[in-house]
Amino acid sequence: MSGKLDKPEVGQGTGYPEDTPSKRDGDDWRNRPPYRTTDANEQFQKRHTAHCHCGRVKYWLSREKPLAAKFCHCIDCQALLAFTRRYLEKEWILMNVIFIGAPFQWAAIFHKEDLHFENGAEGLAFYHAPSKGTHYELPVKVSCANCHSPIMDEGRNMVLMFPGIIKFRSAEDKGHFDPQCHIFYSQRVVDLPDGKPKWVGLDKGSELMKDVQPNEAQTIVGERKIETTE
Repeated sequence: MSGKLDKPEVGQGTGYPEDTPSKRDGDDWRNRPPYRTTDANEQFQKRHTAHCHCGRVKYWLSREKPLAAKFCHCIDCQALLAFTRRYLEKEWILMNVIFIGAPFQWAAIFHKEDLHFENGAEGLAFYHAPSKGTHYELPVKVSCANCHSPIMDEGRNMVLMFPGIIKFRSAEDKGHFDPQCHIFYSQRVVDLPDGKPKWVGLDKGSELMKDVQPNEAQTIVGERKIETTE
């Protein structure tokens, strides 16, 4: 899919940090965790290393274990959209529309101070879902501006990292990130009879759902197939 777009003015937001200022804080967010690249990070202990698919975005985690890890089945996590804009012959062309979909998302929660990007905000793209805008405003989804690998969701107090891009040194290290529960399981597109707590919405802030046993899951899948063919 392609089509001509008007070239955005600087500050309007194109998904790149040099022209995606926060609507509230200007560029102050660049000097706060996890984006700051000052002397304050010299003593940062690098327990885990992670990078995006193309390797242009690299970060470290100082905490050995996340505060919590969860599988999220909400609709927003199921449907992630990434695209690139290429400046060609003085016109903005919308190119390479890429739909990245998944039945659920594996997320690990950390303090912002636990994370340090090698190049700060350089090379990152931002998406503010409430306004559907490509600018930095919390809460914001963060990805690589080049390969569009999802990096994290940054909230006002915490960050939700995606462990799939962490380069674990051992099975024990990876085990620290095992999800404790499922959230927004009522919106699921697949049954996961794994014995973990399953919440209708946010954990402990909603109702706990009954876990489906493996044999029951097979029966349910069979019934769904029959329904779709009738």
